[in-house]
Amino acid sequence: MSKFFGTMPKLTSLAAAILALLVGPSMVMAQDVANGSATATVLTALSVTATAPLAFGNVLQGVPKSIAKTDAAAGIFTIAGAANAGVSMYMQLPDYIELADGSDRMVIAFGITDANVDTTGGGDPTAFVAGDGYADQDPHNLPSGANLSDAGAANIFLGGRVVPTVDQTAGAYSGDIILTVAYNGS
Repeated sequence: MSKFFGTMPKLTSLAAAILALLVGPSMVMAQDVANGSATATVLTALSVTATAPLAFGNVLQGVPKSIAKTDAAAGIFTIAGAANAGVSMYMQLPDYIELADGSDRMVIAFGITDANVDTTGGGDPTAFVAGDGYADQDPHNLPSGANLSDAGAANIFLGGRVVPTVDQTAGAYSGDIILTVAYNGS
């Protein structure tokens, strides 16, 4: 037993020396600090305007009436935002339009090619420019990969069809068409 305790101080001294060699150099290393930064630029807020209503005008009982997306009576929405920014668009369309007092309603329908999306953003918001746009779009499923123009603009042109019954109540009918547009990061 004394033989073991006699070697103990030698082992402890040897371990301390090895530890000093290993730890010693790391304690004298140089240190450095760098300052970085975080930046962000918030884009212009999106603006969506119902520029013109989808106006069917006078409708006869029992006679359906259509308005083409290229017609002067087409509904028009104007979008303004950051130049070349990617946007997603969703249009909520009514199944009916109704009298102000809610006493009668008339069917309104939208076909799979009843919308044009003009992303040229140029000039006249009442005329579709097909060059950089999306012609013959389904208004229930507008393109989600569209980019606003260099000027940060786009227009949507909407057509549709009303179907009055043979005994449709006379009066002015209306319904809400809601366009939601959001930046999508593309």
